[in-house]
Amino acid sequence: MRRGDKVAVTSRNGEAPEGALAVAADVTSAESIDAAVTEVEEKLGPVTVLVANAGITKDNLLMRMSQEEFDSVVDTNLGGSYRAVRRVVTGMIKARFGRIVFISSVSGLYGVAGQANYSSSKAALVGLARSITRELGGRGITANVVAPGYIRTDMTDALPEKQQKEYLSVIPAKRFGLAEEVAKVVRWTASDEAAYISGAVLPVDGGLGMGH
Repeated sequence: MRRGDKVAVTSRNGEAPEGALAVAADVTSAESIDAAVTEVEEKLGPVTVLVANAGITKDNLLMRMSQEEFDSVVDTNLGGSYRAVRRVVTGMIKARFGRIVFISSVSGLYGVAGQANYSSSKAALVGLARSITRELGGRGITANVVAPGYIRTDMTDALPEKQQKEYLSVIPAKRFGLAEEVAKVVRWTASDEAAYISGAVLPVDGGLGMGH
């Protein structure tokens, strides 16, 4: 919004930050995504930038992880991103312009015990972005992946001090990231300045996942 973009935010409860168009959507349903994007197109115009940020976790050790715990996380995190892109990409092709940004995680590159479902779904976004780049790179469309590490939220603030110190001990920057720091990278990735960057992974993790 600060850059002058018209912004729509989809969520299951249909809530959004002030100044953005709020649209209810369930990323596990192609019909729901279709209806949501149609509403956005009618109210704001063609979708030229897509930030796919939906994500859930259902952590468990692999030997105890149920099929439902695996399937539901992959269907939301990977399937939801696929459905969203598939709905908007025809318009981007017609416009010969598009910016697709997937929000992955350091977990997807680094691997986290108890997150075989989450880590694999987030790692798969890299392959999705690179396949899109191979298919549509010549049509003015880029697809990139932003991979946050530990970001300061109400959830991390509520962690016991001992656990917070354990997390901080493995982060070279020795602090949690800020949501604003992730947002700035997303905004830049969607800008004209990043027009020649596609299929890239941009970590925002204080050095936690270096080399992965």
